[in-house]
Formats: sequence, C-alpha cells, structure tokens
Amino acid sequence: MKSHRIASALALPLVIAPALADGAFYGDPPDATHPWAIHDMNRPQPPRVEPGTFSDQNTPGTPPSDAIVLFDGSSQSLSNWQADKNPPEATQWIAKDGVLQCVPGSGMIRTKEEFSDCQLHVEWASPLESEGNSQGRGNSGVFLMGEVEIQVLNNYDNPTYADGFAGSVYGVNPPMANALRKTGEWQAYDIVFRRPVYEGDQLVDPGHLTVFCNGVLLQDGTPLEGGGGHRARSHDRPFPETGPLKLQDHGNPVRFRNIWIRPLPKRAIEGGDTSVMTPEATAAKRSEIAQEIRSKAATKEGKDKLLLLLESLTYERDPEALKEASTMVAKFADHLKAMSEDKLEGIKGDVLQVNHALQYLTHFELAEFKQTDEILQLVKKREWDK
Repeated sequence: MKSHRIASALALPLVIAPALADGAFYGDPPDATHPWAIHDMNRPQPPRVEPGTFSDQNTPGTPPSDAIVLFDGSSQSLSNWQADKNPPEATQWIAKDGVLQCVPGSGMIRTKEEFSDCQLHVEWASPLESEGNSQGRGNSGVFLMGEVEIQVLNNYDNPTYADGFAGSVYGVNPPMANALRKTGEWQAYDIVFRRPVYEGDQLVDPGHLTVFCNGVLLQDGTPLEGGGGHRARSHDRPFPETGPLKLQDHGNPVRFRNIWIRPLPKRAIEGGDTSVMTPEATAAKRSEIAQEIRSKAATKEGKDKLLLLLESLTYERDPEALKEASTMVAKFADHLKAMSEDKLEGIKGDVLQVNHALQYLTHFELAEFKQTDEILQLVKKREWDK
C-alpha cells in the first residue's frame, strides 16, 4: 500500500515554493471523511472577531464583537428578559447600578430570544451577607435552553452535595474544582454548550458542556445525560432545537452582570462544516469545492487554467475536467519539446509547477496522464529537481 505522505523525491523545490504557497498540491489530499486537503487554501478563512476585555471586581469587561449582549448593566437591556411563568409578562427582577438582581419570590426569568449551541459568558455574585448552608446559601442557576442547569451557589466555604456544587451540571456531574472567589465577589462562568441531537427518537449525539469558572476548567466536555434534574436521575430525551436562557430564582438575591452569548455553528451531524464529516457530507462538499475551482478555471487560460483543472481533480474525478486537463497536458508537453533550450529556461517555473502537480496526482493515485513521466524526465535532465 502506498504511503499517504509525499515522497522525498517529490519534495517541493525551493525555487518554486512561493508559487505554490496557495496550498494546491502541497499537503495530503482530501479523503473519505476530510473534504479539504492538509493546509488547504480553499478551506474557508475564520471570520474576524474583535475580542472583548476582561472584567475586574469593580468593572465588567466588554463582549467580543459578534456576541449577542443579553445584559450590559443598563435598564434598557432588561427588556431582553421576561418572566418565565407568564411570558411575555415583564420580569420583576431589577436592574440597578449596572447589576441584574433576583427578586426572591418573583420566579425565574428567561430571554425573549431563543438559542441552541452557544458560548455563554455570565458573571454572578452571591449576597455579601449570605445566610444558610448547603443549598440555602446564594443559590441560583443558569439554564441552557431552559433545560440544563449550571449551578450557581455560594460554596466558597460552604460544603454541599457534589453534583449540586457551584459549577456542577446539576444532578449530573460535579465540578473538577472549587474555583470560587470570596463571598460577595464577582464570579465569571464561561460555558460552551452543545445540545443533544436526535433523529426522531434516536439519539445521535448526547450533547456536552464545558465550563470555566474564573478561568479554571470545571467541566470538560461533560455529556449531558438527559440534562440533569432534582432528586431523580435524568435520562436521555429529545431536546428542542432552540430554547431560552433562564436564570433561577431560588429565594436568594443573587446578582448578575455582563451576560453575553455567541451562537455556535452546526456540527457535522447537523450538516455543518467541521474537520471530519460523514462520507456522504464529505463527498458533497468535495464536489462543491471542485465545481468552484472548475468555474474559476473557465475564466483562465494556459498554465493557470491547467493547474486549476488539475487541482479540481484532487477533490472530484470529474470526467469532463479530466478530459480537458488531458488535452492541455498533451499540448503542454508538445510545446516543451518544440522549444529551444533558452526558451525552456525562461519558463522553468511554469514547468516545475505543472510537473509538481502531475507528480502529486500520480503519487496519490488521483489521476494519470501519459505525458507525466515525459515532463518529469525533462525536469531531471536539466537538474531542475535539485
């Protein structure tokens, strides 16, 4: 079996490295579950997001540029929320001095907007004069999609059952550490949430949560096991596609600030683009990329067109593209044979690029052309491969 590594004989000559810096014929090609080549310049560039600033105890930070701000300290941002019991009834929670505070007895609140997979940032502080113990001290909760609770609790020096500790996936998994600051100080949760995904009644992904508290990892891709609950073990169950973010009223005047959320792209199992896809999704994406390259090739001529057609074959063995590329390779080889030594030297870079592309396609058994060895021998004869 051939190794899926470019052999040393095919190493890219230094003289043309800049010409191939666009990634074509450079790394391992696409395969059955990876639609892009290694180091593939056809792979979409990450979108630019301006990062926010960090909070301190006196001043909340700022969100990243693409975040949806749910509470920024203003009374106006309170309009993003409503009472959970009787939506769209306004919440009785209060926004004062830049803080969203729970009014005990008023009930949970929920966002008017609904979300799915997300990155969530929430800062909270228990009352400075906390009373009670175990679950009775500074208790609240952050409910992803209204279903999965990340516990909010003053556990700075307050033991409780482990799967109800601050930073736990309540009723499912304790946090890996107690990273809370002192009572009354601001705590910061940074959460990555992936909901359970079902196809009908069939679970295809249980979902998971990653949680940081004050920069310390508490939950590391914890499976959701149905979402958790109180006193009874939860079981896998279908989840809605979207749901509100909820904050809990547990009878304590817990404060919140600097709440923002970033919706995350779909996973491969939902038809999203990730590094590893199903064979069916990979084939579809490879065909799409190949078509884009062939469309670009149609606007070019000569060597530039040929290289694009050859590149398209690394994604999809399209019969028409293969036929056109074969004709162009044959013409290119005939053109080289008819040229004088001086003129050949003048197009050395072009020859090396085409040769490299042909050797790449041969090495990875993606396509074969009758003139491949002929052009390679021309390169070796002139020691251009050195």
